[in-house]
This record gives sequence, C-alpha cells and structure tokens, in this order.
Amino acid sequence: MNKLITPAQAAALIRDGDVLSISASSGLGCPDKVLQAIGARFDSEGSPRGLTTLNPIAAGDMYGIEGIDHLAKPGLLKRILAGSYPSGPSSLPMPAIWRMIVDDQVQAYNIPSGILFDMHRDAAAKRPGVLTQVGLGTFVDPAQQGCAMNASAAARPVVRKEHFDGRDWLYFPAVVPDVAIIRATTADERGNLTYEHEGALLGALEQALAARNNGGIVIAQVKRQVLNGTLRPHDVRVPCQLVDHLVLDPQQMQTTQTPYDPAISGEIFQPLAQFAPQPWGAEKVIARRAAMELGAGNAVNLGFGIAANVPRILLEEGLHGAVTWVIEQGAVGGMPLLGFAFGCAANADAIVASPQQFTYFQGGGFDVALLSFLQVDANGSVNVSKLGAKPYLTAGCGGFVDITAHARRIVFCGFFTAGARLEVGDGKLSILQEGKTKKFVHSAEHISFSGLVGQQRQQQVSYVTERCVMVLQQGALVVTEIAPGIDLQKDVLDQAETPLRVADDLRPMAAAIFQPPPMGLVLKPAGVRRGR
Repeated sequence: MNKLITPAQAAALIRDGDVLSISASSGLGCPDKVLQAIGARFDSEGSPRGLTTLNPIAAGDMYGIEGIDHLAKPGLLKRILAGSYPSGPSSLPMPAIWRMIVDDQVQAYNIPSGILFDMHRDAAAKRPGVLTQVGLGTFVDPAQQGCAMNASAAARPVVRKEHFDGRDWLYFPAVVPDVAIIRATTADERGNLTYEHEGALLGALEQALAARNNGGIVIAQVKRQVLNGTLRPHDVRVPCQLVDHLVLDPQQMQTTQTPYDPAISGEIFQPLAQFAPQPWGAEKVIARRAAMELGAGNAVNLGFGIAANVPRILLEEGLHGAVTWVIEQGAVGGMPLLGFAFGCAANADAIVASPQQFTYFQGGGFDVALLSFLQVDANGSVNVSKLGAKPYLTAGCGGFVDITAHARRIVFCGFFTAGARLEVGDGKLSILQEGKTKKFVHSAEHISFSGLVGQQRQQQVSYVTERCVMVLQQGALVVTEIAPGIDLQKDVLDQAETPLRVADDLRPMAAAIFQPPPMGLVLKPAGVRRGR
C-alpha cells in the first residue's frame, strides 16, 4: 500500500467537529506541516470547523510560527485540552492561541501532561477514564479552577471529584480522538515508523492507539520514506497497522528553530568539554545551592528555568554522572540541554516514551525534583502555571503537577523578588536595587503545588533563592540559611508579603557558592529507599 499523501490531502481528511490528538513538546516532534495545511484549508474553505485538540505536552513554539497557532482561528478551534501552551517574553507578540484564550473564543483547559497521556491510554483500552490523586489541592482540583483557563471552559467541566475506597480522587473521563497527528523520522512504505533523528519519542504510540482502537485515523508526518523491509524491527516505535497516512516533510525541524543535530537524538556523544558552563551571576548561585541538596546516585527530575542549570554545576565540579537526570519528555541520564533543545539530553543513557516516564513520576519512583517557582504563598504552595494580566508569559503546568504529586523531595529554585539588581562576588551577595515584584505572597494566584497536601503526604520541600534557603515545616515557611552580605530583616523578612519564620539555628549559606571558582561540592550519601 502507498500511504503517502500531501499535506493538503491530509488536511482534507479532517471533518467538522473532529477531536485531534497532536503529538509534540513545543517545537520538539511537532507535525507542523500537517497543522499548517489544516489552517490553510480553513482559511480558503472555512472548514474544518469546531475542532477539539488534545495536546499532552504542547504543540507550538513561543513565536507562534509553528504548532497550535496554525489552528488558533475562531471557528476552526472550539476546544483545547493541553498540558502546556506556547509562552515567551513580553517583548514578543502574544501567540494566537493565547489571544483566543484571553478573549474567551475557545474552551481552554490546562490538564497535567501525565494525566492527558493516561486519558489516551484509557480511551485506547475503552476504559471510562482516569482516577488519580495527582492534582488534589491544586488548580486541577474542581474545588479550585478544575483545569479551566477561561469562562468558556469553566462552564464545561472536564474533571470531577469522586470518593472511592475511603479516599478522594479526581476523575477525568477519557476523551476519544478521531484523528491522531504524530511525527517520526522515517517511515517505510507500509507505515512502520522509526525515530532516529528525534530528540524524544513523546507519546505517539499511545495517541495512535487511542485513535485507531476507536475507529479513527492516524496521520504521521515523517522526514523520509524508505523501502519495505529496511527498518530494523527493534527500531520501529509505531507499527504499520496503526498508521493510515504518511506526510513527507524533508525540512522538518528537530525542535524549535533547530535543524538536525545528531547530538540531540543521541546518535553521537559529545565530549564533556563542549558543554558551556553556566555564566557567573546570581542564577548560578541558586543552581549551586540547589545542587547541594542532591545525594550520590539520586534520580533527579529537572524543570525549566534556573533548575535546568544544575547539571552544568555538577559537570563543573567534576561530578557529572554522579546523579541520573530524568526529564518528562523521556530522556534518562546524560547532559540535559538548554534553550530550544530543552526537553532533550545529549549523551543520554536512554530515551523512553513520555507516558512511561510520567508513570514513574506520578508514582514517586525518583528521588528529588528540582523545579522553579513564580510565587510561593503562606502555606508553601507554589504557582508556576498562571500569573497576572499576561498569562501567555507562562506555559501552564506541563508535567509539574504530575511530578510534584508524590515526589519524595522537592527543591524549588528562584529569585526572592522579581527584577532585583544583584551583584555576586567576594563570598557575598549585594542587592543594588530591590525587585519591584514580591514572589513570596499571602495567596498564590494559581496553585500548581499544594503545600497543604504536600505536608499531608510528608514530602520534604525546600525553597532555594539567591539570598536565603527555606523549608516547609508544619505549614509554615522557615528560613534556615541566609546569604553572606544579606540583612535578614531588610532583605528577606521585609521583602515577603507573607510572614516567614526564622529557624533557631539560622546559619549562613556557604561562602564558596558566592565565588567564581568551583566550590568543591560533595554530594550527600544516597538515602535508603526501601520501606517507604
């Protein structure tokens, strides 16, 4: 069978009212040529209309030139359930999908990425939906926003709370896709798919199963096509019987604005000397202090932001390989990459599918999560998913809620205030100008991690900033360390909207982290994991 069709022919297969499942993580693995063709068909024909999209991580970059913005047209898009959304600095125009969300032109939901993958697996197996405790006490909980991002979504709930077996659970009914739009590197003539140039596998197999098992179709965008029988069976990640149509795009980017780089897909291993160290400054101070929370042999999840620099700290300290990094897009080990390649890792030990990685995270199988924060409130709850009058500056929760739900230890990293001018050197920190926005507040605008639930689950939670370290104890934020050169009252307590407690044994942060040379980091001994 010749399954190869043009992008325009693929777009013609989409019917009014269809549910599309789109595999991507921002620009990583995005089937952009197909999405572009669907948007172009709507512009010329006014069809398809009233689509729903399922985006387990995100489809599209911060520039709005690829991904979901091709579909972000009033009339075309009716409903979107996404783990995250395009985001970027305020200097860039608002992505079209965010304009629709802000103007209430689309029913928009932010559902944790792992739960969205679970919804696909349940749809594929014809199970009713997902029963989970991930998201209790957060914006995911129907007692709060119930994942809704605007009024149109709030009027049509996607989650409800159920009491089962003596406990409260969140229940997400499965959503059945009519069409799965996925991406790979290579397809043979029958439609077997391999991923040798991709930075991640993501959840293409689960999305294809959900569509195919329910009478839908699967469209795969690929970079190239080869003769039948020339792909190694062990390399095939999505088999031919699940793939209905192929669209060829020889120019597809590896990730956002990134042509093919064999290091991203693990085809070559880079010398460690090629990884640039983090530049000197207050961000590096935070990353260094966060690194001190790790134990030898730990499996450590990394989030976007300052936390993503911690692997460079270990490399600089001669400790590369002393912990195993695990990322939601599927990379295990190696050196997690930054910038547009975030979500990938060079020199990885393995690249697993995202749904399996999220099962690992949701069950708390790893040791430590290093994550960022936008706000922290009086209960130790954290907001990373929505902030202020410009929500498009944030991406939503992604896998943050899945990761933090049952993590043993969580280290949140960020600046104490936003916009401060800081100087680091001579073993101390100086504040040249205080930030205008306080980040430790009475009540977080959006709760992405619930400090109250975390305390009930006996999670160990720390907050590392450039000027102090805090821990969550008995429902309160307690300052345990303070940076050299910082005044406790003026620079810490007075710069928080919410009262902070001070530990009786308050101690200085290590002076070595405030000096440019390597700090002589020694990781803690690995903890005992059995009998949790």
